[in-house]
Amino acid sequence: MQSSEHFEFDDLQGLLRFSHGHLPETCFMLLNISNVMLARQWLKTAPISNAGKTQPLPDTALQIAFSVTGLRTLGLDESLIEQFSDEFIVGMSGDESRSRRLGDIAANDPENWHWGGNAAQVPHILLLLYARADAINDWRRKIENDLFSQAFQLQNILPTLDIGMIEPFGFADGISQPDIDWSGQQSTDLHKRDDYCNSVAIGEMILGYPNEYGEYTDRPLINPQTDHFSAALKNAQDNTSLKDLGRNGSYLILRQLDQDVPGFWQYLHKISNSDADKREELAAAMVGRQRNGEPLITALNKLFHHNSKDDSIDDPQDKNNFSFEQDPEGHQCPLGAHIRRANPRTGDFPHGVTGFINRLIKILGFGLNSPDEDLIAATRFHRILRRGRSYGSFLKPEDALKADAPEEERGLQFLCLAANITRQFEFVQNAWMMSSKFNGAHQESDPLLGHRSPLLSGESTDQFSRQDRNGTRHNTASLPPFITVKGGAYFFMPGLSAIRYLIALASNRDSMS
Repeated sequence: MQSSEHFEFDDLQGLLRFSHGHLPETCFMLLNISNVMLARQWLKTAPISNAGKTQPLPDTALQIAFSVTGLRTLGLDESLIEQFSDEFIVGMSGDESRSRRLGDIAANDPENWHWGGNAAQVPHILLLLYARADAINDWRRKIENDLFSQAFQLQNILPTLDIGMIEPFGFADGISQPDIDWSGQQSTDLHKRDDYCNSVAIGEMILGYPNEYGEYTDRPLINPQTDHFSAALKNAQDNTSLKDLGRNGSYLILRQLDQDVPGFWQYLHKISNSDADKREELAAAMVGRQRNGEPLITALNKLFHHNSKDDSIDDPQDKNNFSFEQDPEGHQCPLGAHIRRANPRTGDFPHGVTGFINRLIKILGFGLNSPDEDLIAATRFHRILRRGRSYGSFLKPEDALKADAPEEERGLQFLCLAANITRQFEFVQNAWMMSSKFNGAHQESDPLLGHRSPLLSGESTDQFSRQDRNGTRHNTASLPPFITVKGGAYFFMPGLSAIRYLIALASNRDSMS
């Protein structure tokens, strides 16, 4: 067991520890390497922000991540490329089956994306710039010096715009995030954590450390006897005779999600027969929270405030201190609500499993109450660390209802970090968000993210069902899509020592050319 004080924060890119929330202005740049030698020179002096300094807060930050093509262009040997995960190598849009599982069909099909839709459209580098208010242009000019301009070709600049702690539909955002257990105090033994816990093992988000299974995720390891450039790398914890290229790195998933704000609120207004209260109630049911972030689950929150005369839950921490065990039938928060799909908040066993015999039955896979029960158990194995930013000016829901609501691209640059793309991001997207069987649902996927297209079996996915507190079932049919994917890709965000290794490789390539 280690202390968080001894963690290698100086080798970790800052985005894995901080969201850079105090830096509201951003510039997300998609780059291709046009000159490897000059790219190496720029990387050598690039002011990449690490996670070591907590005070004072910086005025700017820079983070960098590479696609598999970017790593190849820098000269990373194919024997090391092959040790990255298959999904990273193939790419988000490189496999038709993966696209279907992710919900990237119909309007979301990669053929329709603005960027990343095929291998040629996936950039070599994702460069993330952050700055204080009114300072991003100066920061960008400082980064885009003459050397930068000669080393890289700008493929695209993704739109971003700070609209505060809300997302474009108008709901409070950024409330629920996993806490990384930097000191390693939490048990990672299987079937040992009955209740939902927001803490996750370091290895769930960062390569080179034990994950929630108590194991090390596969990543590129190097024999220092045959690769003298690897001296810059850390030793692998699980095999100290090898150097660890993945250590203190993470996979970065980026998806550009365009949100139809007028379409969302106008549809809800119509389906609610122009009743404002019913419209707000349906919107909150789809999300699982009120617009101010208050969860529809209230029973557990009241327990947290039983000694207080104030029953409000304005404290953001209290807005995240709940589970769905108090609402197994979905009378308060619908079973298919967005926040319930994104994070079912379960422990290692389904609610109500107690005692040795019941536990053993579940461990062996028997006694399931429903066929999909395993999909929503053990949430700790499927968390992601979100770091996204919105784009487009904020349109108040009241203004979105107007017939002349201004048309503008609005949405989210969805950015998350995880050590295992398949088990974390892709599982959440496929088994929870897009699944028409989640939590016993039928003919419905995520009410916000769903593409609404029928499944291969012909089953529809455009429904949303909810039960009120009296148990009366309400079904909303023929939901249109509200969110469309406009681009996406998988990247590797290395630790600082791994970046020095990549620089050394590029330098060697230059000397041999």
